[in-house]
Amino acid sequence: MKPAPFEYHAPTTVADAVAVLAEHAEECKPLAGGQSLVPLLAMRLARFEHILDLNRVPELAAMQRSNGTLTIGAMTRQRLAETDPTLAAAAPLVARALPFIGHTQIRNRGTVGGSVAHADPASELPAVMLALGAEMELASAGGTRRVPAAQFFEGTWTTCIADDELLVALHVPVWEGRCGFAFDEVARRSGDFALAGVATAVELDGAGAVQRAAIGLLGMGSTPLRATAAEESLLGRTPSAPDLDEVAQLAVADLDPPDDVHATASYRRRVGAVLVRRALAQALEEARA
Repeated sequence: MKPAPFEYHAPTTVADAVAVLAEHAEECKPLAGGQSLVPLLAMRLARFEHILDLNRVPELAAMQRSNGTLTIGAMTRQRLAETDPTLAAAAPLVARALPFIGHTQIRNRGTVGGSVAHADPASELPAVMLALGAEMELASAGGTRRVPAAQFFEGTWTTCIADDELLVALHVPVWEGRCGFAFDEVARRSGDFALAGVATAVELDGAGAVQRAAIGLLGMGSTPLRATAAEESLLGRTPSAPDLDEVAQLAVADLDPPDDVHATASYRRRVGAVLVRRALAQALEEARA
């Protein structure tokens, strides 16, 4: 199958890229790694008058840690991020989620920003960015703005990116101190989209009590979700195994997961609770060590 005809643009700077978006707006679609967009175009499930190829814009692939923040360029390849020691040290949760994305061949081409902008609710990186409180930097011909992850995802495959805007970077807070991280998911086969998944992070105080916690969920709604009630229930506690059972049930109590051919809502809720309990135990064990 072949895509519908389109006009191809290959800018070499962000300024040129946003100029194309400003001119063509709704008719233009950015192309990052192409792991999601190219099949949609080939099967004519989507069609655009203009395709904006970002693969020749080197400034979009930079990665830097500064002042307690790791900035990841939107065009950073997932495989490169997965093996980068700077990212592993600054954002362990991101590094641990990346191997769950598809297969190595997919991650060789797929980009960090492309995955986040695609906003698939079963995708790993959106849930991680939400859990860590990352900010998305959007650029347009009129300038740039930053959007917190909690406001970025609006629905299935839908974000707050305007037609004339481009996701250029992700700003991820660096957790320091006695911290632990864990990522886990359940899929039918390795490399498949997750039926349910969880990204967790905890920080302990000097006495070993939880002073900060983050729980991001994927595959449990139309967007990635954050289990804020469960997070708050951990604060000030030194949770044991029975406590984690309680927290895990609280994390999924008010969720309305999708009920489809891949899994029922009740199955996703049960599996989600198991994953939360297991990931929190791993994160706490790492923080205590």
